[in-house]
Amino acid sequence: MFAFRSGNGATTVRHEKGLDAVAGSARAATARDAPNSPPGITIAGVTKRYGRGTASVWALDGVELTVAPGEFVSLVGPSGCGKSTLLRIVAGLDEPSEGYIRIGTPAPDGIGAMPARARMAACGYMPQRDMLLPWRTVVDNAALPLEYRGAPRRAAREEASRLLEGFGVGGFDEAWPAALSGGMRQRVALARTALTGRRALLLDEPFGALDALTRLDLQGWLLQVWGRLGATVLLVTHDLDEALYLSDRVYVMGARPGHIVAALEVALPRPRREDVIATPEFARLKGQLLAAVRAVRAGGREEER
Repeated sequence: MFAFRSGNGATTVRHEKGLDAVAGSARAATARDAPNSPPGITIAGVTKRYGRGTASVWALDGVELTVAPGEFVSLVGPSGCGKSTLLRIVAGLDEPSEGYIRIGTPAPDGIGAMPARARMAACGYMPQRDMLLPWRTVVDNAALPLEYRGAPRRAAREEASRLLEGFGVGGFDEAWPAALSGGMRQRVALARTALTGRRALLLDEPFGALDALTRLDLQGWLLQVWGRLGATVLLVTHDLDEALYLSDRVYVMGARPGHIVAALEVALPRPRREDVIATPEFARLKGQLLAAVRAVRAGGREEER
């Protein structure tokens, strides 16, 4: 169902042993820090302005978006529309000018802001850049969340090493980030995000730096691990195929100030395999999503005239 809204590889990583290590490591981290049920995400009327007066920048305008517990939701839209800004606000790295965000159980009256510090503690966030620390090895970078929570360094390294194997970067534990390709750096960054143990994951184009074959392989891997963990995921991407393949629902953002203009329910059966991309139903859904994106682009051109 498509709902329009008003404007306000080539390394293979699908080894069962590797997947078990990934799921086991994340489950162990989750058991220490989170309740059994994954949290939902509520974004209600979020507006963001930077600066004041004529020099101010209106980044977001009344964004309304929900991710039910355990759902996988993607956000697409033109460059500069505020997708990454919204993700940073949800992650607790910034505050909205208006509106509110909640991760987890809604407030008793159904409304109410969640402090930035609480949002930060409730989710794992992976920005576009890998943010690996150049003075730490691959395994030490991945182990950072575990060390932050007080795990002994040796135990943290062992757990991180098991996870890295499932990400297709096994054998690179002691390598320095500078020695890795861009794609491998992103894999390490994603492993580090998984090891936060948070069951709400915010992913800002995690596969954007990978080649097409490796990206498809890791997308399939991510679906399998997500299915095992039951995490709640909000993904920002420019890849429409990726959004449809991974998601239960795709939101389309309009040009700045960013606002939700459409939502597409992706009723493809789960578990999904990569061959779903070649099915007529996938093509039909992609046609609907393309129509929404083209409408956004046409609207932006019209405003420029």
